[in-house]
Amino acid sequence: MPFQLSPCTLAVCTLLSATTISTHAQDKINAPVLVSATRIDMQDQDAPYASEIHTRQDIERSGANSLYDYLAQQTSLQILPNYGNRYTPQISMRGYGNDGNQNVVLTVNGRRLNNVDMMPQLIGSISLSDIERIEITKGSGSVLFGDGATAGTIQIYTKPREGASLETYAGNYGNRGAIASVGMVREKFHLSATLDHGKTDGLSDKDPTGHSDNSEANTWRLAAGVKPIEGLRLDLEAGASNIDTRYPSSLTLAQFNANPGMNKGSKYTHQKLETEHWSVGAEYQINQQWKVTARHHNEEKSSIYRPATSGTDYDYISNELALQYSHDAFVINAGMQDFDGKVSQTTNRTSKENRGFFLHGQYMWDAWTLSAGARKEQVKYRYNALSGESLASDKDLNSWELGLNHKVSQQLSVFANYSDAFVTPDIDRFFTTDWATGIKSFNGFIEPAKAKTLTIGANHQTERNRLKVSAFYAKLKNEIYLEPFGYQNTNIDKSHKYGLEVQDRIQITPRISGLINYAWTRALIDRENDGAGAYNGKEMPGVSRHSVVLGFNWRVTEHGDLNLTHTWRSSTWASGDFDNNNKQKQRAYQSTDVTYRHQVAKHLEMYAGVSNLFDRSNGMWVRDDAIYPINFERTWKLGARISF
Repeated sequence: MPFQLSPCTLAVCTLLSATTISTHAQDKINAPVLVSATRIDMQDQDAPYASEIHTRQDIERSGANSLYDYLAQQTSLQILPNYGNRYTPQISMRGYGNDGNQNVVLTVNGRRLNNVDMMPQLIGSISLSDIERIEITKGSGSVLFGDGATAGTIQIYTKPREGASLETYAGNYGNRGAIASVGMVREKFHLSATLDHGKTDGLSDKDPTGHSDNSEANTWRLAAGVKPIEGLRLDLEAGASNIDTRYPSSLTLAQFNANPGMNKGSKYTHQKLETEHWSVGAEYQINQQWKVTARHHNEEKSSIYRPATSGTDYDYISNELALQYSHDAFVINAGMQDFDGKVSQTTNRTSKENRGFFLHGQYMWDAWTLSAGARKEQVKYRYNALSGESLASDKDLNSWELGLNHKVSQQLSVFANYSDAFVTPDIDRFFTTDWATGIKSFNGFIEPAKAKTLTIGANHQTERNRLKVSAFYAKLKNEIYLEPFGYQNTNIDKSHKYGLEVQDRIQITPRISGLINYAWTRALIDRENDGAGAYNGKEMPGVSRHSVVLGFNWRVTEHGDLNLTHTWRSSTWASGDFDNNNKQKQRAYQSTDVTYRHQVAKHLEMYAGVSNLFDRSNGMWVRDDAIYPINFERTWKLGARISF
């Protein structure tokens, strides 16, 4: 499909080009921001890796109501509902396609959201109102985060809450919800709590049992911190999520074209997901040079797909101990991390244990920043069938990273980064699932994937403009994927990816700002023996060559903000089309979203929003005549927020 933009997008572009770029010095949308992805605070212009930073100001200006909406509308990530599920969406960057989530490490205050099963990260458990900063690193992070950081990392940091607020909203298709938060911040301690409830009746027609693709999510989070003595900080966090959702069935092309919301006479897949987690952490600044940190995270998860009568239970435990030494322009971090995951079901018990040790240093002199580090990690799998069969697999893996940044001027910096990273299979990769019963059959262990990635780029920042450009090349061995014919997970022998990324935030006038995120990506299979050579030289399915996000924010009045975004991704091969031979390709994805927020009074804010303004019919193609509709209807929402 040729590159096409909606009429709304064209209007926005025309306005941006026609607007006089004149602003006052005090209007700085692009004030310097700090990054801490390497555990070393620095200006993002000095970072020796490709970074994408989203501050609290960016979040408030966006008009987004959920973390999913913000990531989809404001970042360069490719994010889509997972077969219709926005709580555990597909997340991809740099050409990793439908399996992108396993190639990105996502953390919240240091807690990994990556799972030992194939389920994507549960971003629906994070309230957008709690978030202070989002840092996205690309092609970097393998030393400090280890397993899974092949494409990069997404790090989310929350903030202590002061005061209380209540938000409620309602929209079409039975969309409604409420968010309540309360907190206090004092010199020696802070305490905050958030309750989040959301429900929708779904967009599709009812199935034979009278159910639509409805969903309901209930989440709570409690965070506390105390500083008992000088230099010591203790933190506690706990939370839980309860998600009940139904996935619409796939449609043929004719059915999808006639009505994406139709039901073809089958029952919708029904999933119930429950999670509980708690974390404790300590940080002690021993003196000006030495700092020690320790963290412990614990999570329990239960997932069941109806009508199966038995589900799967998951247990996660992770620990970290790290030591930092800093002196003048030199900083070094060393530590150990472990992550243990156990999966229990009716027929077997399977576990995955990660043990990693890392050493990372950074040195700044004059206009230069040098970063280097290495990691050694051991991964152990244990499979114990209740019938008595026991199997094991042990892997010793290494990664290292080297980065360099040169600040050419106050406005311009250039950088280069090389990363040798790995990702080990999720436990579910060893099994084939019978969806009628929920029973999983063990198929055997598969190999870890390894990626060598080179990134070069530049940052240019002024008071009115923050431009980031990067190009990358990644060479992979044993990339993990789901083989479409036998429906088993296996490895692609050799593959590679390359591309160009452009991010730009522009303060056009004192009241008008814009953003542009563009990515050109190629992902190719070099050799895959399991496909009898049919996949060799083909494109990876589910990877758009072109991805564009255009944003426009207009401060209409002193108390009102209009935010408009348009997302466009070019057509791709269907998710199972590894030989690029299907008659049907996945169509280009388009969505235009608009939100208006108005501060009615000191303590009252009201907003209205429309998603998929031009009613585009979007879908996810699995193969010929197997299309899952996603974001295929225009939806609207009205809401209000009271703060005290």
